[in-house]
Amino acid sequence: MITHGKNIKIFTGNSHPQLAKDIADALGVDLGKSKVGKFSDGEISVDINETVRGADVFVVQPTNAPVNDNLMELLIMMDAFKRASAGRITAVIPYYGYARQDRKTKARDPITAKLVADLIATAGADRVLTMDLHAAQIQGYFNIPLDNLMGAPLLSNYFVGKGFKDNDDVVVVSPDLGSVTRARKFADKLNAPIAIIDKRRPRANVCEIMNIIGEIKGKTCILVDDMIDTAGTITNAANALSELGATEVYACCSHGVLSGPAIDRIRDSAIKELVMLNTINVTEDRMIDKIRTLSVAPIFAEAIKRVYEDLPISKLFED
Repeated sequence: MITHGKNIKIFTGNSHPQLAKDIADALGVDLGKSKVGKFSDGEISVDINETVRGADVFVVQPTNAPVNDNLMELLIMMDAFKRASAGRITAVIPYYGYARQDRKTKARDPITAKLVADLIATAGADRVLTMDLHAAQIQGYFNIPLDNLMGAPLLSNYFVGKGFKDNDDVVVVSPDLGSVTRARKFADKLNAPIAIIDKRRPRANVCEIMNIIGEIKGKTCILVDDMIDTAGTITNAANALSELGATEVYACCSHGVLSGPAIDRIRDSAIKELVMLNTINVTEDRMIDKIRTLSVAPIFAEAIKRVYEDLPISKLFED
């Protein structure tokens, strides 16, 4: 429970109201009274139906699809709170959209991750609370404090509970070279070796498996990634592992974007179980038996409590 200082208030847009409610319940506070809709021409309409003057306001809003609507809801809500004299505004963004456009890869490319960071600060955010940014350098795009929570401990604890720790038959697999550090930290939690899939991506959302570095034959493999979008990378990797002799293939990620053909690809793949965090609201019609979700509400609630009470968040991830 929050025990001191100004009132704490948790608000949500339309992106993931259930997660916001779960966070508020974990903190022992009521979800803020607000209504976010649209005018007849499609513009965002925001009504804040309680006072926020002097309050510590936390706006829970992942910026997943429809990303532009969800982002605008977040910006307009924060502008409303700023103009209503909120004491401090924290944007709680479990999934930070536009994060993959974090650098120029060819001439005349935008750096949209930086643009969105500027928009969030301009709209009134005093700080940002997020989870597993796609690229670590995005923290530096903000001119306000940003806390980047780690989802890997929640995922690794799940597999520890399944008896995968200290098991000689388990290998943690990075689906590409960019995820090696994440896979190594995950493997340390299970006391397991790692393998790496070296792949070539001829164009966006299309990948080709090239080579697997490490011993996976006769092993139970756990693929670890930060997000799964169209699921091409993860399913190609799982199928390649299975064809090369892996006995079982599991997969896990922090952000289940699951756009386009993702569900069909996962259903038809060699993946036995996909474990992901509920940073994004996946509707019932897109849930299949292979998918299991873990709640991030407890860790975000604890982080919000620490922000409110001016306590260090890094302590959450110390062994």
